[in-house]
Amino acid sequence: MALIDEVLTEISTVMHQVDEKQLAQAEAVITKDRRIFVLGAGRSGLMVKGFAMRLMHIGYTVFVIGETITPSIMPGDVLVAVSGSGTTGSVVEPAQRAAENGVDVIGVTSNANSPLAQLGVATIIVPGATKAGDGVASIQLLSTLFDQSVHVTLDVLTLMISRRDHVSNDTAKATHSNME
Repeated sequence: MALIDEVLTEISTVMHQVDEKQLAQAEAVITKDRRIFVLGAGRSGLMVKGFAMRLMHIGYTVFVIGETITPSIMPGDVLVAVSGSGTTGSVVEPAQRAAENGVDVIGVTSNANSPLAQLGVATIIVPGATKAGDGVASIQLLSTLFDQSVHVTLDVLTLMISRRDHVSNDTAKATHSNME
């Protein structure tokens, strides 16, 4: 159990450094009258897909960039872009184009000085270790600590949004797939 305790300590260390004011800024941008798009590469992409699923469960129109059924992003939409380093070209370049075209970008990264952190209308710094060496040091491989902490952070953001919107667990459960 010692290894589990070390991993949990790392996650706790990162989560205590996530600024709830940044979460509140992101929460203010995500509203039901706007389409929400998400973008990330690799494991970060998987984490943001989980966020998209939860937003769908609480009544949002949400799309994953790169999926075949995703429509074009338009001015007035919101893009949640995740990159540990904040420099991943396949995330930062589309986010920059989106911002230039009137899309509100929420950047999620470990690097407060990165291009992704600088272009958003809201930025959430999740200071978990990445493969680039940013953030809280970790015994875990590559960017595992960042990814774990992003998952928890985005789940907290979802909880904040659901409480603001008065969406109960029972309401969310009704939108959950019954095919499982």
